[in-house]
Amino acid sequence: MRNGITFFLGLFCALGLSWGALVVGTRSQYAGIKPHYDDNEGDNFPQRPAGVAARGQLVYQDLGCAACHTQQVRRPGIGSDKERGWGDRQTVARDFLYEARPQLGTMRIGPDLANYAARAEPAGMIPDRLLAYLYNGHGGMPAYPFLFEKRKIAGERAEHALKVRTEAGYEIVPTGRANDLVAYLLSLNHKYEFPEAQPATHDKGEEGEKK
Repeated sequence: MRNGITFFLGLFCALGLSWGALVVGTRSQYAGIKPHYDDNEGDNFPQRPAGVAARGQLVYQDLGCAACHTQQVRRPGIGSDKERGWGDRQTVARDFLYEARPQLGTMRIGPDLANYAARAEPAGMIPDRLLAYLYNGHGGMPAYPFLFEKRKIAGERAEHALKVRTEAGYEIVPTGRANDLVAYLLSLNHKYEFPEAQPATHDKGEEGEKK
């Protein structure tokens, strides 16, 4: 009996120490991360998201979007993320400095969204069009009609009503959750550079001298 207690106490201590080392080690690596000042841009990056975008991240999380989308661009040479236009550099920890709940994701049923805003503007994905995609679904993405309100038109049609098909005399307007989600998606833009995101280089001259 005494040996059993000693064994379990030792096992508990071993697990506790390993867990503690993991927590302490991770904190030592990431707790000191700060914004990076870009001399060319004259500003710090990443920038703190606006309140509406922060609320939109909660909607993104509630809808389980991370089940089909990642926000992890792999560095050039590993996979084809750059060739797909998902990003010119790899995603790093500093990108999520101001995100309380990073939506990294694990599967790519849909495209990676780390740089969605950078792709959306050239493709003409203005908020109204993106809202229409959320309402109807698009390219395999499910529809989210519960993020919108169907209501009878009283007088003139609402300025923010969607240009989608609906019952005559009615209009579809986005709720606050829909607008927040769109704001979040259009804030995803990692076009700035970080030193740690640059590919590793080797000085051939120094390697030659060592040999």
